[in-house]
Amino acid sequence: MQFLTFIVPTITQLYIITLLLRVWMQLVRADFYNPFSQFVIKVIQPIVGPLRNFIPTIGSIDIATLLVAFIFTIVHTIFIMWATNIFSLISIKLLLISLIQLLTYAGKLIFWLILIRSILSWISQGNNQIDYILIQLTEPLMLPIRNIIPAIGGLDFSSMIVMLILISLNYLRLDILIFIDPIITNILYSMGYLM
Repeated sequence: MQFLTFIVPTITQLYIITLLLRVWMQLVRADFYNPFSQFVIKVIQPIVGPLRNFIPTIGSIDIATLLVAFIFTIVHTIFIMWATNIFSLISIKLLLISLIQLLTYAGKLIFWLILIRSILSWISQGNNQIDYILIQLTEPLMLPIRNIIPAIGGLDFSSMIVMLILISLNYLRLDILIFIDPIITNILYSMGYLM
């Protein structure tokens, strides 16, 4: 059973993050001919592709992919509740908890993109395609902060500030989840599923 409680949530989280990455790539108009972008598209196309015939995009927001990510988040939460023997506590609050978890995955995605970009900036010269796509994905969040707080002595603090904002929002998320349903939140948090 422990194998399932590790492998199923891990695979669903990775797929949810891949779906959110696809949404973010379309939102920031990233280069879709980049090999990394092509990989993301190929991974989600079998599930999201048929839904696009029925669910249109609104502006530059890919609603079909967001819907699939939300459904996967609900299934992920239900599986965790089943695996931790709190399946009997499921209520309509599950939808709100899943929505907050989906936003958490989006925040974690952005956090890791910025962290990877920061690390690659130390060892890479920005000439490869991964650097290029990371710049496209993170710059919309870092540029407004860079406009307010310019580089000091050649050091750019915008990535650190965005990461601190995301960490603060993560703590706020826990407070909101405790407000919604303290019992489920405390059980899932104590078991490490809401980290």
